[in-house]
Amino acid sequence: MFSRYKKADAGAAQPASAPQGQDMATPAPVPKAAPAKPAPVDKERKRKERLGELKVELHKRLLENLNLAALEHAEEKELRGEIQAIAAEALEELGIVLNKEDRQQLNQELYDEVVGLGPLEPLLKDESVNDILVNGPKQIFVERSGKLTLTDITFKDERHLLRIIDKIVSAVGRRVDESNPYVDARLADGSRFNAMVPPIAVDGSLVSIRKFKKDKLGIEDLVKFGAFTEEMAAYLNAAVATRLNIIVSGGTGSGKTTTLNALSSFIDNSERILTIEDTAELQLQQTHVGRMESRPPNVEGKGAVTQRDCLKNALRMRPDRIIVGETRGEEVIDMLQAMNTGHDGSMTTIHANNARDAVSRLENMVAMAGIEMPLKAVRSQIASAVNLIVQASRLQDGSRRMVSITEITGMEGEVISMQEVFRYERLGLAPDGKIIGRFTATGVRSHYSERFRQWGYDLPASLFEPNRGM
Repeated sequence: MFSRYKKADAGAAQPASAPQGQDMATPAPVPKAAPAKPAPVDKERKRKERLGELKVELHKRLLENLNLAALEHAEEKELRGEIQAIAAEALEELGIVLNKEDRQQLNQELYDEVVGLGPLEPLLKDESVNDILVNGPKQIFVERSGKLTLTDITFKDERHLLRIIDKIVSAVGRRVDESNPYVDARLADGSRFNAMVPPIAVDGSLVSIRKFKKDKLGIEDLVKFGAFTEEMAAYLNAAVATRLNIIVSGGTGSGKTTTLNALSSFIDNSERILTIEDTAELQLQQTHVGRMESRPPNVEGKGAVTQRDCLKNALRMRPDRIIVGETRGEEVIDMLQAMNTGHDGSMTTIHANNARDAVSRLENMVAMAGIEMPLKAVRSQIASAVNLIVQASRLQDGSRRMVSITEITGMEGEVISMQEVFRYERLGLAPDGKIIGRFTATGVRSHYSERFRQWGYDLPASLFEPNRGM
């Protein structure tokens, strides 16, 4: 069955052409060369190809023999035993003998194909992997510690990849095909899933999975990892506890949601919190939390529930704080109004490169919402609604840092006035590519110092002195 994977006979070499002027009847003796040993990498590749081919054959037999309707109620141990029995019978019929390691790997991959997500299953179980990025059936990247690396895991072909995508989206009542070529969904463990299929995806289906962390990182963990300092944590504790409205700004993968999760730990347990997200990722530990998730339209283009719809409804549900996972559209109007009308302490994230860009993005989103307002009125609304912008960034070495904490202090004419309280200063680059830097206060005393003091958070003046921290 696998004859095409066997090496060509070393003795069956092409006859060498005789040197010019030499009789072809008496060929010159050819020195015997040592038989070429197969390269370890090539041997491993062919072993994986052989197992992959075998897995496809056995998977067909499993589909023929297993009662798929009963799988939902089957126990894992029982199902594994059934799969092993069917696989062993099939291997015996095919006359194929595998060693113990290959047999175990084959049984595990068959189990993943039947009840899991096939080749992606080991990556989903790997705690060190943050993101899984699939560029067609033969190229799967993962992100570990902020760095992307290519794995040796592949799908058999595009049909195999499409089958796994369909398995994911059908489980949450969605569909993806040529007429609806992209989908956003959530896996059973809470991981965010996005896929685009041909013809939109030119070289094969594109999949991205942002893994859901079961154990969220707290403030102490982020301080230990060097995301920010204890002094910055003390300041943020006071800012959240005294109900300042906070925007966490940053690029894709910079740690905005992680930072928002950590900041939420400073909220008092007695407050009623409502969270609104496109894909539920926030893991708040408070007792009184109501979670909402937007919904895309159905096949007929109806039934959509936007973040703005959720936000409007949330305002009628007596929240103390509203946390929006990410503000990216017309819901910005309702978010700013909520911050201005008694829902102090609200928080959200936004895509921007720095604090000034975050304010500009808010202005642009208000304009895109189609509301005719003078620019000065929009800026006045933003200045009175937003108190603090926390800038998160992923640096070139893959590390994530809170590079700036900026306060919005009001309006000066038609310009929103801001002051930076803490920043991260880059000092150089280590030989191993790691960025050398330190956190420091800017020397500017907080605009909200009096507010902190009135609420019982009397931060020492030394906290705002430059060159503190790393």
